Amino acid sequence: MPKSSHNYDPKQDIEKNKAVAALSYVWILFLLPLLLKRRSKFAQFHAKQGLVLFGIEIVVSLFVWIPLLGQIISLALLIVCVVGVIKTLNGEWWKIPYIYNWSKKINL
Repeated sequence: MPKSSHNYDPKQDIEKNKAVAALSYVWILFLLPLLLKRRSKFAQFHAKQGLVLFGIEIVVSLFVWIPLLGQIISLALLIVCVVGVIKTLNGEWWKIPYIYNWSKKINL
């Protein structure tokens, strides 16, 4: 969870933006919270993780033709995305292992 500033109310941010933030884990829809909710730390947190997941999904889609391996990785990514949507709608700041570390490096 990000550090709070004087005017930042994390509970209000989460309640106001969790539906849009949940879109972060639905393929290219991560762009909506990334571009439309620039002032929401909660939406930006999840949108950046969604951006990293989207990049991984694009790379993995190149390997789907490899029997079993591509399908297993695709299924794992789908599960991560579904869990991401659920946790976001529950108002959680879920740091996806490895994905979160990459998302911290994104400065938009």
